[in-house]
Amino acid sequence: MNQHVIGEVNEKIDVLWEEEKLFLKMLGTYKSTLGNEKAIQTFIQGHLDEMNLTTTTFDPEPERLKKYHNYGQPEWSYQDRPVLVGEWENPNKIGKSLILQGHIDVVSAEPVELWDYDPYHPTIVDERMYGRGICDMKSGVAAMIYAVKAIQAAGIELGAALQIQTVIEEECTGNGALALLDKGYTADGALIPEPTSHRAIKGQLGVMWVRVKVRGSGAHVERAEKAQNPINKAAYLIETLDAYREYINQKPKHPDFQNHPHPLNVNVGIIHGGDWASNVPSVCTFEARVGFYADVNPTDIQKEVKAWLLEAANQDNWLKQTPPEITFYGFHAPGFSSVDPSLMDSLANAHEITTNKQLESIGFTATTDIRAFEEFCIPATCYGPSGANMHAPNEYIHLDSLKTTTKTIAAFILDWCKVQ
Repeated sequence: MNQHVIGEVNEKIDVLWEEEKLFLKMLGTYKSTLGNEKAIQTFIQGHLDEMNLTTTTFDPEPERLKKYHNYGQPEWSYQDRPVLVGEWENPNKIGKSLILQGHIDVVSAEPVELWDYDPYHPTIVDERMYGRGICDMKSGVAAMIYAVKAIQAAGIELGAALQIQTVIEEECTGNGALALLDKGYTADGALIPEPTSHRAIKGQLGVMWVRVKVRGSGAHVERAEKAQNPINKAAYLIETLDAYREYINQKPKHPDFQNHPHPLNVNVGIIHGGDWASNVPSVCTFEARVGFYADVNPTDIQKEVKAWLLEAANQDNWLKQTPPEITFYGFHAPGFSSVDPSLMDSLANAHEITTNKQLESIGFTATTDIRAFEEFCIPATCYGPSGANMHAPNEYIHLDSLKTTTKTIAAFILDWCKVQ
């Protein structure tokens, strides 16, 4: 890489630093939870238009996406929930084309009373920026946009086309990333700046969601001893999922997770049952997330989890006669374990130039949208800043790591795409 060119771009990143932080703050003010993504996409599109990128937006079409392995079954509409791409076309290709992609959807900030700061009014304290989605992953979105903006400010023409993509539903289906790829927005490589603490993802787990509906025998509390409380029965089935979690973690580990003590998590994230303390409820429903290795088919895991729950139900007199209703929706995400050496070498060089350290690669115990790129045979990995409390109160990003990430992404772009 040309050190002089990298130095010029890094100077522009320093000059744009206050603007980048303000941009991230603006991203954090949008409550871009499921179904509420349009406003932030419109804001980002305006920014990309100012950068003279050719922008396109459209709503994902589930019927087009059902054929893909990475498709997740939604239970909601996609109307007015666009994905966005900004294209920087560069003639006379001498390098490789690149996609920089980030998701703008965030999980709920509830319970808000547990936050020290307003989750949608980003606050900087001790060089940390707090806010919902600031770490996961609006900081990465800011880094990739300002890496490109700094390259432009330095007057550099790339040697290949570059796309900036911002997508929805990374947190529940992955259909946003899939929709752009399906419409032909592809490239020779892709980078997603998820908050990896300046490490590259070499593999990640698959993820699926399961919903379990338990029926009881509702009654007034005065005859509770004769009724069947579905909340109690659901608690019993949840305990069996705890046993399933330990069972799958005792199996041989995938090579990407050999050094991880407990890579596979089963998490019950939602439970609903009853509406009155003096009633025995009639129904209780809970939903869980199940992780699995990259060499396993998600459909096989669905069958295994369903069989495990029904076997447990068969040991209970009531559930044996009234078995739970088990369904699947949302994530049907296969695992990922395939990183192109040339992509990793280019990223490692950029990381070393920026940090004077060797790049570390990790197995990630959750899922990201890089799995969608694998289905389209596009080399991809994640690399981004450091922070904490993702999906929890007081989520934050280390601002110094954000600047480092911006510089590394810029150096990676220059190496991967080359310079005219």
